[in-house]
Amino acid sequence: MLCSRASSTGLNFLLLTHGAGSNRNAPLLVALENAFHAANIEVLRYDLSFRQERPHGPPRPGDAARDREGLREQILKIRDKKPERVWLGGHSYGGRQSSMLAAEAPGLVDALLLLSYPLHPPRKPQELRTEHFPNLRTPALFVHGVRDPFATSGELTSAIVLIPAYVSLLEIEGAGHDLGRHHSDVSSKIVSAFLDDSGLSEKKLSV
Repeated sequence: MLCSRASSTGLNFLLLTHGAGSNRNAPLLVALENAFHAANIEVLRYDLSFRQERPHGPPRPGDAARDREGLREQILKIRDKKPERVWLGGHSYGGRQSSMLAAEAPGLVDALLLLSYPLHPPRKPQELRTEHFPNLRTPALFVHGVRDPFATSGELTSAIVLIPAYVSLLEIEGAGHDLGRHHSDVSSKIVSAFLDDSGLSEKKLSV
């Protein structure tokens, strides 16, 4: 189990990306990088392709496929370093694209860290973003603020049963879509949940 926090045979690497209105320097991502580094995990905070092209504004229709391809290219570069495990994570839009990529390419990464998964647009619970869930075979930790307008806890719990892989859910009390302002405390909880969950950390998929 990865509870030892460091692999005896090589690095463990997390590629971490941002939401639709943010970038790689979002305070939550920076705090997560620091928390994972303290556990001897290498982290790369990554600007999605749409953000590399435009410093401001949300992704446009048609950006998603290129954003996933950019993630795939970065993961393959990381794989060239021969790490023990490669994990992929993202906040909101970045997490959704990460999960879609993992569904499209089983074995590309060993586990997912999905922060504030945008299950549906606010006030539109009928517009579920779960089409790829039945094809998602990568273990995943969902981190959810209980006040998130993009999903209630009940909605998210019902949706993740569609995923045939091991899935775990960490709820953050009192937090919304941004997971709150106490980034350091939240990040510590997330890192502990991710690394101490044997269903996530023990699984190493072959590429």
